[in-house]
Amino acid sequence: VQLQASGGGLVQAGGSLRLSCTVPGNTFTLSTVDWYRQAPGHQRELIARMSRRGPPEYTAFVKGRFTISRDNAKNTMYLQMSSLKPEDTAVYYCNTITLMSVGSWGQGTQVTVSS
Repeated sequence: VQLQASGGGLVQAGGSLRLSCTVPGNTFTLSTVDWYRQAPGHQRELIARMSRRGPPEYTAFVKGRFTISRDNAKNTMYLQMSSLKPEDTAVYYCNTITLMSVGSWGQGTQVTVSS
């Protein structure tokens, strides 16, 4: 089953968006949850990760502006994005790693930040 992110859209620079991704099945609590993005002409890159117990991790470009979280009761992961910049424009994807198995990629959600 593909993991589909939602919540993207068009926002002005300095604005905020919250992305979400609900994971089917009953292994979410065992999973590391990841957010990726792919900007035009660039490779998909990991931007935020939250393991089962460890502290969240962020790439330098988003640290301090983005916050990853999870609600195990809802099998849902979130990415709160604040102080958005035009260079944050990309397709954003969610994925999981469960018992060393990577989930199926969905189509992602487009985030466009206007200047």
